[in-house]
Amino acid sequence: MIAVLRVAGQLLWRHWPALLALYLAGTLGRYIALEAAGFVGAYSAIGGALLFPLAILSRLVALVAMLLVLRGGMVQLGVIAPVPAERSERRRAFVDALLAGILPFVAFYAAWGYLREDAAAYFSRVLEVNTGLIADEILGGAERAGDGAAGELAFGPVTVAIMVAAFAGRWLWKRYRSRLPKGLAAVAVYLEVLWVYLSVTLIADALNAVAAWAQSRQAMVWLGDVREWVSAQLAPVAVVWDAVEWLLGEVGGIVLLPIAWLTIAGVIYGQAVAPQSARLGGVAIARAQARYNTLPSRLRARLRDVWSDLVARFQPIGRALLLMWRAGPVLVGSYILLFTVVLALDAGLEVGVTRIVGPEELGSFWMVNAPLVFLAVPLVIEPLRVVLVASAYDAVIGRLTPAVAPVDAVTGVPAT
Repeated sequence: MIAVLRVAGQLLWRHWPALLALYLAGTLGRYIALEAAGFVGAYSAIGGALLFPLAILSRLVALVAMLLVLRGGMVQLGVIAPVPAERSERRRAFVDALLAGILPFVAFYAAWGYLREDAAAYFSRVLEVNTGLIADEILGGAERAGDGAAGELAFGPVTVAIMVAAFAGRWLWKRYRSRLPKGLAAVAVYLEVLWVYLSVTLIADALNAVAAWAQSRQAMVWLGDVREWVSAQLAPVAVVWDAVEWLLGEVGGIVLLPIAWLTIAGVIYGQAVAPQSARLGGVAIARAQARYNTLPSRLRARLRDVWSDLVARFQPIGRALLLMWRAGPVLVGSYILLFTVVLALDAGLEVGVTRIVGPEELGSFWMVNAPLVFLAVPLVIEPLRVVLVASAYDAVIGRLTPAVAPVDAVTGVPAT
């Protein structure tokens, strides 16, 4: 824990102006993206859906840039994977980190409610513009512009076609990357975040539909009645059961959030460090491999391409989790404790800001100035959070130096 705090303090002292600037840039980019997406979404739901992922991408770009800014001060990581000296190599490393971080970041973004916040801001802007269009139609006699969907994009053939086109474009860029102009890397990043965002949203909607269907089944009603009867007959058991449910919920939130942040950092930094991968074995795996080897060579090549493209998105996540597993519970537990302290500081600063400002009118002050007033809290917390995550990852790498190998920054192949 002392080593993590020492490295975090050094990183914060050296890089906090850059961290603040990057965080503000990401926040401003998110705001502009949501405003633009909401305006366009009032006229075209498809257009709004195409612009909405830029808000997510703004935050991801800022996070990746913040983590990579700290890379030069991370001693353990610097020994294994020094910062690339050439500008082209650094640019390629930045693009690779962005592409690798999209999947875990979007999943994290949705799971912790950030995507819901962005959606609320998006639809608020859509409603504002749509109200003006309706007023013009009623009062001015103008013909209603737009598709009338009010920004709501229903999943259908058009949405699936967008997902397929985005995935295909991203795959083609990866396959012919060396032959294409460097500027198309930005397009590839956008296509990646677009299809991942639509996929995550579709999966979340499907899971919600399944959960709603399950809750409406008679078996669930019967189980609820059984639980109420047991609670009435055995009150101590009900109290213990409720306490266990509450404890699991609280502990899950406290543990999973810092682990998610460390996993994202591991994915971003993991483009330079590759731990020894776990290998599957057993009779079933051997039989499957033998049957696979009997297929025609061309079919095996195509299947290998599809499989490698799919697995490549999940391998960095698995590697990051594997690093944490090998680092041991003491180091990871110390990091979780420090992360919880930062969370407590976050809540304390929010309360402190309201005490400093004092009692003010809700309509004339807080509804106008609240975003600007409370911006002071993340300006303090986000640099602390990022340097803590980076220093914890550096400590993990320090524990596992014999188990990792340097990776070439351009080819991605472990160096000999």
